[in-house]
Amino acid sequence: MTSTAPAPTRLMRSRDDAWLGGVCGGIAKRFGWDATVIRVLFVASILLPGPQLLLYLVLWLIIPREPKPTLSTTYPTAYPPNAV
Repeated sequence: MTSTAPAPTRLMRSRDDAWLGGVCGGIAKRFGWDATVIRVLFVASILLPGPQLLLYLVLWLIIPREPKPTLSTTYPTAYPPNAV
């Protein structure tokens, strides 16, 4: 279940593994877990009494969004920009 990639240093909402707000995907990425496990645990916790939906909304507001990936303007050597 754990990945070999090191966990990022900050907790951020995921852009590439987001269903609703990216909160579960961001938590999973931060701790190196599978996002599906976090989502299943969250949905299962809704069956228990408590403010789970409010907690999700608060996390959605306070956890920063992962920055957009920057597009590189450099081209691979096999495909120069002027080649036809």
